[in-house]
Amino acid sequence: MTAQNPAQNPARDPARDPVADPTAEPAPLLEVRDLAVAFSTMSGPVQAVHEASLTLRAGRALAIVGESGSGKSTTAMSVIGLLPGNGRVTGGSVRFAGQELVGLDEQRMRRIRGRQIGLVPQDPMSNLNPVTTVGQQVAETLLVHGMATRQDVHEKVVAALAAAGLPEPARRAKQYPHEFSGGMRQRALIAIGLACRPRLLIADEPTSALDVTVQRTILDQIERMTEEIGTSVLLITHDLGLAAERAQDIVVMHRGRIVEAGPSAQVLEDPQHDYTRRLVQAAPSVAAARVARQAASPGATAVAGRGAPGPAGPVPAAAEKPAAPEAPPLVVIEGLTKVFKGRLGQADFTAVKDVSLTVPRGRTVAIVGESGSGKTTTARMLLKLYEPTEGSIRFDGQDVVGLRGRELAAFRQRVQPIFQDPYSSLNPMFTIGRILEEPLSTYRRGTRKERQERVKWLLEEVALPPSMLNRYPNELSGGQRQRVAIARALALQPELIVCDEPVSALDVLVQKQILDLLGRLQDEFGLSYLFISHDLAVVRLISDEVCVMKDGEVVEAAESEEVFTNPRHPYTRQLLASIPGNELRVGA
Repeated sequence: MTAQNPAQNPARDPARDPVADPTAEPAPLLEVRDLAVAFSTMSGPVQAVHEASLTLRAGRALAIVGESGSGKSTTAMSVIGLLPGNGRVTGGSVRFAGQELVGLDEQRMRRIRGRQIGLVPQDPMSNLNPVTTVGQQVAETLLVHGMATRQDVHEKVVAALAAAGLPEPARRAKQYPHEFSGGMRQRALIAIGLACRPRLLIADEPTSALDVTVQRTILDQIERMTEEIGTSVLLITHDLGLAAERAQDIVVMHRGRIVEAGPSAQVLEDPQHDYTRRLVQAAPSVAAARVARQAASPGATAVAGRGAPGPAGPVPAAAEKPAAPEAPPLVVIEGLTKVFKGRLGQADFTAVKDVSLTVPRGRTVAIVGESGSGKTTTARMLLKLYEPTEGSIRFDGQDVVGLRGRELAAFRQRVQPIFQDPYSSLNPMFTIGRILEEPLSTYRRGTRKERQERVKWLLEEVALPPSMLNRYPNELSGGQRQRVAIARALALQPELIVCDEPVSALDVLVQKQILDLLGRLQDEFGLSYLFISHDLAVVRLISDEVCVMKDGEVVEAAESEEVFTNPRHPYTRQLLASIPGNELRVGA
């Protein structure tokens, strides 16, 4: 197959065309030609996009895939004129509905944004105003663009939130972003992006924080808009299954260049470029994941036995060797319940109800379920970030709930988190080097020189170059920031790592590196993981045991293979059936 531009592909489903004549090629809505984008840095200009060209026709969906830093989001943000202050378009053309957007003044660009081109950004927390209710933020978009009046805006806000899959939309409209889970915040952004029914929707990782059932709800909604009013979708994603299932055409980017383009099924079934083949081979699959995990035995790893450099000190004796099966579990949770008190007369909310689970030493227990099911709340109680209303948590035989002072400080060195949102969990005022050194200096690990050596090792372990040390989080891509967060969690050589969606922001190549790294560290040091994820293919790849949560309760818990091959609860079967692209055939 010769890689072809989506604009040159005549094959399409006539039923999806917004034009009256099903045999006529719809006019291009978006045309990008020879786009070049550069960023100004202290060391000189950095070319982020090189002569990128793509065409998106009315009523169709085009996915841009590639690893973090490949130029996907930069290309999309160039279209809507939202590059960072140090970024600029240095060449090429961007035409939307026949109008040139490159060089358009800000006032005219604002008339296009929101009303004609909607945006669903990648980061749900930094793109929502923390001091304004979610409903007010949706209402603002509707009012500014004349899509609602003061009289009917509330009704339209509730409808927009409901369309985005938020439960109890009328109640949620009165809440603030900090009262939402990560996935619920993402749905609020999707509601804002779709509120004005734009002609083009730029969706930058629109479902990266969502569980598979809500993914399907959101993507079905986007697809309905495509069919009803001819909205085109420019989808930025690292999920190849999602891209293949939801977009007719795919553009593959690597190091700022488009290396392959064509119909989705053709690109994934018969990739021509080496980089595309690597992406396809690295994509996790529910069917193949267990085979891959079994192949990665401790004796087979190329770096088995390789430990961290000296500055962090020796690995604790309890973690030097994977424990025998009869050893007592590292974590025992029994009857855990968390009730959040309602504010201003609202009813109390039970987020977690009578949850019991164990985390064996040297093993991985995964918690899966929809956003708002209680996964993250359970993890935060284990981390001592929330106090439980009822129940007990024991870590290595010690009561966690009653820990205070020095005992609490010692516990937190042995248990480290990887949070879901890499944007808000990294201090924007610190360099990457300082972020990684902070836990070592806080707990007085090693000398300054030893800590610096440890930081370099951590960067290497998460596949980041030493040049990152003096950069700030806002200079990194989403995937790079998440790798920094993972490196920070490894700094103190913990015994238990609580992973809250640790690879949700990563492309498949880096995702595989991180999962391989977590597996190798577990093999070498007997680490235990509590792994929270909505990506069931990733869960099967890394987990030994799985707990399925729904509405704050555990509805199914068993060995990973049992859950995936013989799910007993209807909700578990629903989760497995909702995986995007699960039935697609991909090949090298």
